Amino acid sequence: MATGRPPPANSRDRIRESGRLGVNGNGHASNRRPTTIMSEEQEDGGTFYLQQVTITEEFEDDYQYEEVPADDDISIIEGDESLENIVKTIEQQNEDLKVAAQGGDLFPERHVSQRPEVIDDFLRNFLIKMGMMKTLDCFQTEWYEMLQKGSLKLQDVGFVPDVYAQNQLLENELKNLKKDLEGCKITTNTASETLIKLRKERDFHRMHHKRVAQEKNRLINDIKRLKKHYASFEPTLSKIKEKYNAAIRQKMLTSLERDRAFVQVSGLQAALRAIECGCDFPVAMTSGYKGHSESRKVGPSQRALAEARVHVEAKEERHHYDPSQDSTKQLDSEFPIDTRVNPYLAQMKSSPSNLLRSGGCKMTKIMKVHELAVSCLALHPRKQILVTGSDERLWKMWSIPDGDIIMTGEGHDDWLSGCCFHPSGNMLATTAGDKTVKIWDFAKVECVFTFTGHLHAVWGCSWHTCGDFVASCSMDNTVKIWDINSQRCRQTLRGHVDSVNSVEFLPFSNTLLTSAADKTLSLWDARTGLCAQTFFGHLHSCNDATFNLRGDTIVSCDSYGILKLWDVRKVSIMLSVDAGPHPGNQVIFHPSAHLVIMASNDGTVKILDLPSGQLHSLAGHEDAVQCVLFDHKGEYVVSGGSDGTVRLWT
Repeated sequence: MATGRPPPANSRDRIRESGRLGVNGNGHASNRRPTTIMSEEQEDGGTFYLQQVTITEEFEDDYQYEEVPADDDISIIEGDESLENIVKTIEQQNEDLKVAAQGGDLFPERHVSQRPEVIDDFLRNFLIKMGMMKTLDCFQTEWYEMLQKGSLKLQDVGFVPDVYAQNQLLENELKNLKKDLEGCKITTNTASETLIKLRKERDFHRMHHKRVAQEKNRLINDIKRLKKHYASFEPTLSKIKEKYNAAIRQKMLTSLERDRAFVQVSGLQAALRAIECGCDFPVAMTSGYKGHSESRKVGPSQRALAEARVHVEAKEERHHYDPSQDSTKQLDSEFPIDTRVNPYLAQMKSSPSNLLRSGGCKMTKIMKVHELAVSCLALHPRKQILVTGSDERLWKMWSIPDGDIIMTGEGHDDWLSGCCFHPSGNMLATTAGDKTVKIWDFAKVECVFTFTGHLHAVWGCSWHTCGDFVASCSMDNTVKIWDINSQRCRQTLRGHVDSVNSVEFLPFSNTLLTSAADKTLSLWDARTGLCAQTFFGHLHSCNDATFNLRGDTIVSCDSYGILKLWDVRKVSIMLSVDAGPHPGNQVIFHPSAHLVIMASNDGTVKILDLPSGQLHSLAGHEDAVQCVLFDHKGEYVVSGGSDGTVRLWT
């Protein structure tokens, strides 16, 4: 045995000591090989050295061992201390080191001198770190056998080169750099995707800008070409105007000659009658000199000729062209007085409570009336007869609620946009995209009038209560009032700066209401063609507007589904309700004026209860709802949609 300073109780020395005793897998010392105990001692110079002590053991079980007294300078490992406990101790120390490293800022940094690690300790630590316990046992067995045989010289073994430690540090740094590289790759990919997206947006906007510039240039060229085209018409228009003036003058001269001949004939007839009577009478003749006159006896023939000459001269002096003498003017209808009372005002006392009850308004009838979209509806003023117009360029008449077809009308060259019954119910007015307004007579079963004055598609029409006038609105920004008797346009209302989408006569009045794509509503006097009032407030194109029965309130809807109620007397907004964002195609009052229904582009019928301000929806159409109306008593709702069906809600 060797005497000296006991080794420190650190992990490395404990591993070394366990190796000297030949610890097996169970942690007990084996007696099948010599056991070597190594201890550390310090010389005077402060360096440590290893001293080897070999204990010879016998393999006989009956051998009596002598008790070896324990020396204070020798540290003996207890037999019950296993390698697992040693590994746990090492792990605990590693955790303590990590905690110390994390909390390094709490303690002052100390410079510790590094001591190189021997090869065997490095290998043991590596094997323990990797959990290779069997390999560790084999290594220790062979290592100490070589030491005992003397074939292994410790001075030749040396220490672990610094390159391994440096490699480990570099490996850790490489791992950290790889992590940073992955993060940079992710950031780079995100930036690349964002850059590609921005480039696509830039290319899209650039292409859109080029397209807009091309369209602008094309429009400029079209405007220039149209200006040249219009300029080429100026000489023709001047010639036509001159011809018109010449025709008027010729007509006046012809009328004068006719009147002169008529007077001459009348004078000759009077002279003949005087000759037959055989009477003479004095005639005052005007001489060629001013203020000189003479009276003399003339015969009957001379007297008649003088009267005829004087009559012709007087006729020529007071004669002038009177437009009222035109034959077309004599056939024009007269607008009725504007003080009549609406006889249907009593319907405003009715209550629409049956339509407001929870679950009270349900779809009770579906009629497949057209293959294409139903664009307009009209109800007979007295009978349960419904007319539907469609994109199929025809209209159909149905009996409701049975759904039996009565009549079909064909004649338009494009889609129908509006229809309206004559107040008597004997005629129907229809409008279409072919720029025409047609009047259909049910008694003759044919189209009796076709008005062609609009320059673009006609959107709708409305009959005057007297039945002599029908108004139509068009995409050409105008409203025209047609006279049925003279078959001509009586008034053209100009004032809107965009497409006029709806027109309606106030019942028993000469007032017209229009709504247009310029976001305004206007009231017009049909007799003079002047705009009486304009309503501003919509932010989008107005698609439809209508009066209540009393005529003091207007409801309108626009292309964003906004409903607005207007006070006609105060020219102000009473209520604004957002029923969008889908466009509202048509709006109408209930006879009681307590309900407003709107045909919405989202396939529903919107019902607005004015007293409570609640908005209800009737869903059932498979596509946009284009038109709606109430029956005469206000008991059910009729709606037509783009799915080609008409649905009844009661």
